[in-house]
Order: sequence, then C-alpha cells, then structure tokens
Amino acid sequence: MRLRVDALPRSSGDAGYQTYADTVLVVDTLRATTTAGVYLEQGADSLYLCPDLETARAFAGEGVVLAGERNCLPPEGFDFGNSPLLAREARFDNRTVVMSTTNGTLAANAACETGKHVILASLRNAHGAARKARERSSEEIAILCAGNAGRVALEDVYTAGVLCEYLLAMGDFTLDDGAQIALTVRRQFADPMEPLSRSRSAENLVNVGLEADIAVCAEVSSSTIVPVFTGRSGVALIFRAA
Repeated sequence: MRLRVDALPRSSGDAGYQTYADTVLVVDTLRATTTAGVYLEQGADSLYLCPDLETARAFAGEGVVLAGERNCLPPEGFDFGNSPLLAREARFDNRTVVMSTTNGTLAANAACETGKHVILASLRNAHGAARKARERSSEEIAILCAGNAGRVALEDVYTAGVLCEYLLAMGDFTLDDGAQIALTVRRQFADPMEPLSRSRSAENLVNVGLEADIAVCAEVSSSTIVPVFTGRSGVALIFRAA
C-alpha cells in the first residue's frame, strides 16, 4: 500500500494536481482538525464544514452552533471561534456545529473532491485516526496538510510524521518523498510542543492572546474521537464521529 504526504492542498485546476485514490487524512493541527474533534467529544452530533462564512451563516438556527475563525478570531455573529481549549469547556450535546476556518475547511474540501474516505486527523487523535485509515484503505493512504495561508506549516508536517509512524507500525507501505520528509521532521523533535510553538501558526495565536491553545493541540493521542466524512448538505461537508 502507498503512503503519501501532501504538504499543501491543491484543487483540480492547479498544476501538478493528483487525485486521491483512496483514504485521505486531513491535518490542520493549529487548529481546525484539533477543534473539530473536541466539538464531537463534547457531544456535538455532527460537524458541517463550510468553504466560506456566508455558507456557514445560512445554517444558523435552532440546534446549530456557528464556529470558526478568520485571522485566528471568531467571525462576527459566530457563537464560537476555533479554540480547542474553549470548546473543551462547553457542551454541545445533540447539536450541529457548523465550521468555517481559514485553512482546515478548505483542505477538507480538496480531499473530498476525489477521496473515497476522508478523516480529520490531529495529534490529539493521531493513533485512532491512523487505525481508522488503515482499516478503510486498500490502495493508498494520503495525509493532506492544510498549511497556513498557502505556505507549508511546520506543525502539520510534524503531525503527518506522527501519523506515518503509527501507520508503519500497522503494516508495510511504499513511502513517497512527502512521507519521508514528514518522518524526518517528526524525528527532529522529541517534544511536540517544540515544533508547534516554533511555527508561524503559533506566532499568530500568541499575537491575539490564544497561546494556551497550543498545548491542547500538542496532546498526542489523548482522544479516541475520529471525525469521518459522511456526506454533504449543499456545499457543506458533513463529518461525524466514527
């Protein structure tokens, strides 16, 4: 089986675009895929990932929580931002959380263009996400990093390396160059707080006073919740805990 890591998402119109043949693990460590898992941990029935704020706002209503960020902060009129720490302090029982973020939701859209199985992965659910991907895959597992504003994100590549390590412990894979780079980055850091705190994404969080989120995002395999793509509502992608 092939193991592939893409450091940035590409859409079908981009040069060098390759389709996803099988399972895709979407990674936005700081913070969308981390926070998505926390919402489900805290009782949310489902997640609707939207490509833009207008689409998200159209879902507003009873039983719906609007969550997301632009420039790290909650958009106007949204109930929650993209903070896993704040999400962990609330309950969302039987509610639908509608999310739109700068990088993570766009990466999920890119994965869902052709991927057969799409999973939201982070450090917090790394082992569970890797196991779920291995169970569902027959040809290829791709790890798609969301990046930061179109640039490679250190924390995402590090997380991809952690996922690769778990997957290699579960079976034999043929690694592409991206997977080998991710493993090399992973092996440079013994403590996940180091690559996360040194990243540009972390710098952005510090600048708006949300640096406490970094430690939550650095927890490795502290959660068993694995958000899996189950369908669409218009252009919104629906994820539920598997």
